[in-house]
This record gives sequence, structure tokens and C-alpha cells, in this order.
Amino acid sequence: MKLKLTWIPNTLTLGNLTLGFVSMLLVAETNPSQANSHELYSLAGVFIILAALFDGFDGMAARALNCTSELGADLDSLADLTTFGIAPGFLSYKMFFYDIKLDIFDKPDYFPLGMFIAALYPICAAYRLARFNVAHDPKSFNGLPSPVAGVVIGIFPLVFSVSQVPVWIAVVFFVFTALLMVSTLRYSKPQVAIRGLFSWKKLGISLLGLGLLLLAIGFYRWPYVMYGAVGFYVFSGIVSFLIQTIQDYRV
Repeated sequence: MKLKLTWIPNTLTLGNLTLGFVSMLLVAETNPSQANSHELYSLAGVFIILAALFDGFDGMAARALNCTSELGADLDSLADLTTFGIAPGFLSYKMFFYDIKLDIFDKPDYFPLGMFIAALYPICAAYRLARFNVAHDPKSFNGLPSPVAGVVIGIFPLVFSVSQVPVWIAVVFFVFTALLMVSTLRYSKPQVAIRGLFSWKKLGISLLGLGLLLLAIGFYRWPYVMYGAVGFYVFSGIVSFLIQTIQDYRV
């Protein structure tokens, strides 16, 4: 029975991979000089966000059906590398880094520096996923999870247009988020927090919080609400690290 049910979480994982690949195809169709390029960037970002949902559901399905396997874990890592490493790097390259080039050998725009900046995302995602497969804490993440890092880039074109963000700010933001993946900052696992929230004693508070969240999404555009939630999670690891560093210094 376990072998027969493994196709369910594996199909969700492959859905994650498919959405990431489609996101890259959409970005490949863009031309920065065309007026509709930002619409394609936004659609590519939506596919990355949808892929993150598939990534969350595949693990939940595998645990619920008691059909976890090494094949599923490896497949998940490959899908995550594609969707949350390569696809966000490609999206950022076409949005901001396409024209970053250096003049060397007396030739203008000879060295495509922007390509190497964009490559940092898949490099960091690959290292982080490999490190996770070797050893990980069941209650927390070591470094920013790659799906969260992918969503950070995926939401970007839904909130900002290319003309609103200077290139140097985009570079700093991109590099900083990529390096968070390979950092040693501790991030809590959302699924562990959710299991703790939905105990009988906290069910009422959890439902109230969910209602307020839905109300916020109803009154405001959902990308901004999602960006706020994701940003809060990203900075939670940084704040926890600073607090722990200050406590260790005092001791």
C-alpha cells in the first residue's frame, strides 16, 4: 500500500518542478524593451508562488499517507533547485541584471557580469539543499529555506515594477537573500509551528488570527500581504541571531 500511494506526493513534487520550468519559459519570452514584459514577469512570479504551495503539500501528503521515501526526498530537492534556485535567478537576470556588463580587453560590454550575479541564486540553493539532505534539525531550518527564498523573488514583480527599483538595490537585495540560504541562521519550521498552534487550547486564537488574515487579504492586495508575511519570516531569523549574539556576548 505504501508503494502504491507514493505517486500522490511525487506527483505534487513534479507539479512543483513543472511550474518552475513554465516560469522560466515565460521569462524567456520577455523582451525588456516591450511594454508587456512586466506582465510576463508577474505571471512567472505567480507560478513560483504556486510551486511553493505544491512543495508544501507534497511533504504533508507523504507524512499523512505514511509513504515517505528517499526517492521522494531526492526528487523534492531536484524540484526545489529548479523552481526556487534556477527560476528566480533567471527571473532576476531578465528583470535587472541583463545589462550589467563590464568593459575589458578594450571591448565595450564584453564581460556579462549580470549572468554571474544571477548564478548566485542556483549556487546557494544547490548548496543549501545538499546540506539539508546530509543533516538537518527536525524542529528548525539551518539557513533560509529555498522555497521561501524563491517566493521572495517571485513576489517582487507583483509588488514593484522594474523602473521603481534601482539596479544596485536589486543587486544588494538579491545577493543578500541568496546568502541567507547558505547562512547558519536558524529559522523555525512553519509546519512545526502550525501543529503547535492548532491544539485545542489555542484553536480559538488560531481561527481568529486566520479570520484577520483573510480580512486583510480582502481589503488589501494579496501580494503586499504575502510579502509582509514572508518578510517577517525572513527577518525573524536575523532578529533571533542578533538576540542570541547579544546574550552570548553578555555572558
